[in-house]
Amino acid sequence: DIAMAFDECIPYPADHDYAKRSTARTTRWAHRCQEARKAHDRQGMFGIVQGGMYKDLRKQSAEELVAMDFDGYSIGGLSVGEPHDLMNEILEYTTPLLPTNKARYLMGVGTADCLVEGVARGIDMFDCVYPTRVARNGMAMTWSGRLNIRNAQFAHDWGPLEEGCQCYTCKNYSRAYIR
Repeated sequence: DIAMAFDECIPYPADHDYAKRSTARTTRWAHRCQEARKAHDRQGMFGIVQGGMYKDLRKQSAEELVAMDFDGYSIGGLSVGEPHDLMNEILEYTTPLLPTNKARYLMGVGTADCLVEGVARGIDMFDCVYPTRVARNGMAMTWSGRLNIRNAQFAHDWGPLEEGCQCYTCKNYSRAYIR
């Protein structure tokens, strides 16, 4: 299991002064969490980079957390209402500030596009409800797009979800079975 250091997720928009105070608070909490963990527990712990949409604060937050030597690093405070292009700009700036030999986790993104864009920018982990939400509503995600597996046409379709796919699900279960 992985625990997360306490943080304050900065809303969007936020002025620089508020973001600076919030980021400092997150850093203090991260230090306290590391100290408590070292004294009592060896559970994995990630520090959470904050800083709002301000690159100077993101850089400061990342540098201070990396100096604390967490087991991995989360990028928080994105996907909180900012434009998608701004989220990607901040993600692209922040990710290289974190060690490549430790997990880099993007918190709270919600679509398949965000996952793909995160991986392209060096992100290793996500918490995203999108795949389970899609599946719960009878959809399967394929390379060709979403497939409404509840459609009657799939009731007796013994083919794989995705023709030519070699994943475990496509090799072992039919559309009819999954339906």
